[in-house]
Amino acid sequence: MSKSASGFDLELPRSLKAERRGDIAVLFLARAQKRNAIDDPTVFGIEAFFAALPDAIKAVVLAGEGEHFCSGLDLGELTSRGIAQGIAHSRSWHRAFERIEFGKAPVVAVLHGAVVGGGLEIAAACHIRVAEASAYYALPEGSRGIFVGGGGAVRLPRLIGTARMMDMMLTGRTYGAEEGQAIGISHYLVPPGAGLAKGIELAERIAGNAPMTNFAVTHVLPRIAAADPAGGYVTEALISAIAQGDDEAKARLKAFLEKRAPKTVRN
Repeated sequence: MSKSASGFDLELPRSLKAERRGDIAVLFLARAQKRNAIDDPTVFGIEAFFAALPDAIKAVVLAGEGEHFCSGLDLGELTSRGIAQGIAHSRSWHRAFERIEFGKAPVVAVLHGAVVGGGLEIAAACHIRVAEASAYYALPEGSRGIFVGGGGAVRLPRLIGTARMMDMMLTGRTYGAEEGQAIGISHYLVPPGAGLAKGIELAERIAGNAPMTNFAVTHVLPRIAAADPAGGYVTEALISAIAQGDDEAKARLKAFLEKRAPKTVRN
């Protein structure tokens, strides 16, 4: 896709479509005929998109075209890979999804229909997840003789716990949208068809934050959470001082103290 069509100076594979809405980017998985299964060009396109994200983009919405978010890995690609190739393939997913998790801007995933296997892995790499009532979650790798390879073994236990992930992979257990909300997969649950609007609303809210705060939340907070407490406290003190010393933070605090900023209200 060219810049003239998408607003981005980047060629994307046909399996991805990008739109620019002010300081928000919307990236669609666009293989609806394949339930948005992820193939190599899609993985490389995701990595390229997030690596080249313009500085003016403050938040991204990731969604799927058609009836499903993503049905996972395109299994047709597995038949010709040996062990070394399999390792390289998994590492390509790691690189692409790390561009989402630790990229230039926070990412809101909009989930509907199948969020299965690699689809759940890519959702886990996003910072906020909005689920429509049609969403369902599964990790069918066990029944197919394979294992997760897109970072799911690292990210998903942090979301739902190791025991739940083991159950999903060993027994093929599927969670519906309400169950997924209850166990921590999604942050928001909305009616069918309302996900994209909610995702854009949240992305616009995120884009309105101070950039340094968004960086601290998406890049530093996860590392503090994974650190030993002593190291975490030191890192927190450092990033807190850096954030509050930023010129934009000083201006925002001044506006609040002078009652020129909106108060916190319940959503």
